[in-house]
Amino acid sequence: MSFKPFLLPSIPDNDKIDVYMKHGGYTALAKAIKEMTPQQITEEVINSGLRGRGGAGFPAGRKWSFLPKDSGKPIYLCVNADESEPGTCKDRELMLDHPHMVIEGSIITSFAINCHHAFIYIRGEFAEEARQLERAIAAAEDKGYVGKNILGSGFDLKISVYRGGGAYICGEETALMTSLEGGKGYPRLKPPFPAISGLYGCPTIINNVETLSNVPHIVNRGADWFKSIGTEKSTGSKIFCVSGHVNKPGNYELPMGTPLRELLYEHAGGIKNDRNLKAVIPGGSSVPILTADKIDVKMDFESLTEAGSMLGSAAVIVMDESTCIVHAAMVIERFYRHESCGQCTPCRQGTTWMYRVLHRIEHGKGTMEDLELLLDICDNIEGNTICPLGDAAVPAVRTSIKQFRDEYEYHINEKKCLVTLGKRFE
Repeated sequence: MSFKPFLLPSIPDNDKIDVYMKHGGYTALAKAIKEMTPQQITEEVINSGLRGRGGAGFPAGRKWSFLPKDSGKPIYLCVNADESEPGTCKDRELMLDHPHMVIEGSIITSFAINCHHAFIYIRGEFAEEARQLERAIAAAEDKGYVGKNILGSGFDLKISVYRGGGAYICGEETALMTSLEGGKGYPRLKPPFPAISGLYGCPTIINNVETLSNVPHIVNRGADWFKSIGTEKSTGSKIFCVSGHVNKPGNYELPMGTPLRELLYEHAGGIKNDRNLKAVIPGGSSVPILTADKIDVKMDFESLTEAGSMLGSAAVIVMDESTCIVHAAMVIERFYRHESCGQCTPCRQGTTWMYRVLHRIEHGKGTMEDLELLLDICDNIEGNTICPLGDAAVPAVRTSIKQFRDEYEYHINEKKCLVTLGKRFE
């Protein structure tokens, strides 16, 4: 089927509200507020099959439906714009080039869940993106789309942009709320889940930027239209962030279920310098590595799970034959060691020790026993932490040993790398 991107349309100056409105912007908001009830909007999103685009893939509309009825407390919406997963840069482009789409989706969602104060929690390093969102909110207020009595409906909404401190852990929904409340970004035990007791102890919905950007299109065109794109269980489009050893790295919006081979060789221009593909991480650094013989897999939640990996945030990291897998695993583990909040002992100690062991193997000081030690550390981290950061640190190490054990053994036995790599980082 032919596919025209709708989240990343090629419209110059689409960050300007007049341009956005000229191309149909805010018509979904008018339809939602004037023609639909909050329950009808929620049911439309449920029927569309829209799943969270932040990594977990939980159905968005179902999450909204978990809010308690008549709790007597305010309901909050938190827009998760703390894009921190290595290799992921989709939300950043949406906020920079299409901020009104993000704002419109946030307003519609707020109306659907009866929220009157929405927060956009944005990564601290995204200074220009934060300013862009603030400009978009101000422009929407001038048009009557944000503020008091939106479009004469009696519905009021305030949207606040909150800049975080630049911590990976604050992308986890409960750590995000703790940070937003002014505390250190520590994840919380669940239950209770945010929909029951979230921000300030009130019912809270947390959705990713890309997730909410789909909402205006679903409201405008209907659930059946959205389901006509993608696969039966993974509906709609997805923004795939392709980085690494490809000729045309970048963000590509394509239907869910697009084959990984097509994404790499047709859209991203193939492997750089005509080298051979060695490995791909299909969903950000926190998902298992796929070897080159697995790239005929479809890029959707179910297919990648069957192939032994995950869609995650759809950050596709490409490694060619010049890549040292041991070095790649060490760099990934260095990241998780640095970003661990330190609250859980298995994560705090486990990520530190995995990095140290990988470092000594990489620098010719490892032993064969270190391979079993690494796998043992993985087993002791996985499933034993409050939040998924510990689990996220495991796949790159475990699958790299399983699929590229010969490289590890060469490092250990020969005291040098199996492939030629440029400058190493200590």
